[in-house]
Amino acid sequence: MVPPDPARKASQTSAESVGSIVANGAGAGSGRERVVQAAYHLFSRHGTRAVGVDAVIGAAGVAKMTLYRNFASKEELILAFLQRRETLWTHGWVQAESQRRGNTPAQRLLAIFEIFNEWFARPDFEGCSFITALLEVTHRDSPVRQASVQHLANIRSYLGELAAQAGVADPDSFARQWHILMKGSIIAAAEGDTHAAARARELGVLLLKRHGIAAS
Repeated sequence: MVPPDPARKASQTSAESVGSIVANGAGAGSGRERVVQAAYHLFSRHGTRAVGVDAVIGAAGVAKMTLYRNFASKEELILAFLQRRETLWTHGWVQAESQRRGNTPAQRLLAIFEIFNEWFARPDFEGCSFITALLEVTHRDSPVRQASVQHLANIRSYLGELAAQAGVADPDSFARQWHILMKGSIIAAAEGDTHAAARARELGVLLLKRHGIAAS
């Protein structure tokens, strides 16, 4: 749900510089990739509204024509950023790390708050880009708002899968409750609550017990 940089994997901490992660991918030196890297770096730290196209171009070190050759508008660039965010943050970090740390569905659910705790402690903690984009764009028909909603729904889908594996009778309802804990902890951390993840984990344990699932 980004560190000012893409999220780390495995035993690494929650975020890693944009360049070191995406530069290993195909076409890392292309103009399009440089634009996406720069947009990721800026949008994740400052939001999409505050960052203009000229700032992205300057950070990418490309001509304006390069950006518009690959993206017809800033909106298209934001959509590409959100997709990259899901690849790196949702799949590459939250899901991958929770799977690595937990042996059971319950452990994997609780592991999310363990990695959040590490993320929140970072001086470059930047919050959830999907939530930020959702709040920045109020028009419900906006492709950016719709994409943000979908990316958040994809996170709930993963939570629902874990809930189903744990034997929860209504995985969707459980996933929505667990997601509220996740999103709430992110907002609390942004407010300065250094124990937000631990508090959310305690509530998660209670939620698991309510469904008859042992936390460990």
